[in-house]
Amino acid sequence: MSCPYCDGTGWRQVSEDGVVRVERCECWRKGVAKTLLGSARIPPRYRSCDLSSFVTYENPQLQRAISRARRFIDAFPVVEKGLLFIGPPGIGKTHIAVSVLRQVVLEKNAQGLYYDTRSLLSTIRSTYNPVIRTSEVDVLRPVMEAELLILDDLGAERLTDWVEETMNLIVNTRYNDRRPTIFTSNYEDIPDPEALESLLVRVGFRMHSRLREMCEFLEYTGPDYRDFEFPPSSDDLYRKWQSQPKRKLPARASVRARARLKTGKPDLGWSGGRAGG
Repeated sequence: MSCPYCDGTGWRQVSEDGVVRVERCECWRKGVAKTLLGSARIPPRYRSCDLSSFVTYENPQLQRAISRARRFIDAFPVVEKGLLFIGPPGIGKTHIAVSVLRQVVLEKNAQGLYYDTRSLLSTIRSTYNPVIRTSEVDVLRPVMEAELLILDDLGAERLTDWVEETMNLIVNTRYNDRRPTIFTSNYEDIPDPEALESLLVRVGFRMHSRLREMCEFLEYTGPDYRDFEFPPSSDDLYRKWQSQPKRKLPARASVRARARLKTGKPDLGWSGGRAGG
């Protein structure tokens, strides 16, 4: 059925003070937003994420993160900094980040893009396969040019020279072009360079410095939402949060890695699996 306001043309007439003009119809804007949302690469599990459906509780740091996320949506595209959500697995960091992306696309018709960091790096690596007819530029261009980019699970990838160079290229390009980026990470922001499970060591000193300049760090903890058999209430979450010890990721440093750190080479190449696995 055609739109009753524009009859399917995408334009509708508006009369103001006796002057008739035309403007884009709301149905056209919704169609554009739907197309943009479909190309944002949001995984099926997160396609219905919304801040209004996110169950919160009396956790000041979590509430601050939600407040900053809402403020970011309202201000976009005039935002000075991106966001970096930090905390243990299962506390809703990806839900919040994707909710921001969805709302920005739907409300502002912005071009947004989601990538799990490991998936992005794997996709870039695949371009070196001569059988796959995709160039590195084809992958990197939309990542660098998206009006809003989500990079999920930062620091989960083993830090090699290639990983560091590639991630710095992406982050620096977006920083220089003033394109906001939202990150999530399971790794705490600990300033001690000997804390090998910290964000500082997992991403390298150069990127950490850049992240500090281009993002607001929002670190919080809480219970794992996945531990509940049924959707938890605010009271359930608060009680679980109060009763549990502080959650941390296990350290994964080898003796060789610690030795390299002490020699002044902190950008390590130790083996490790999925963050929090």
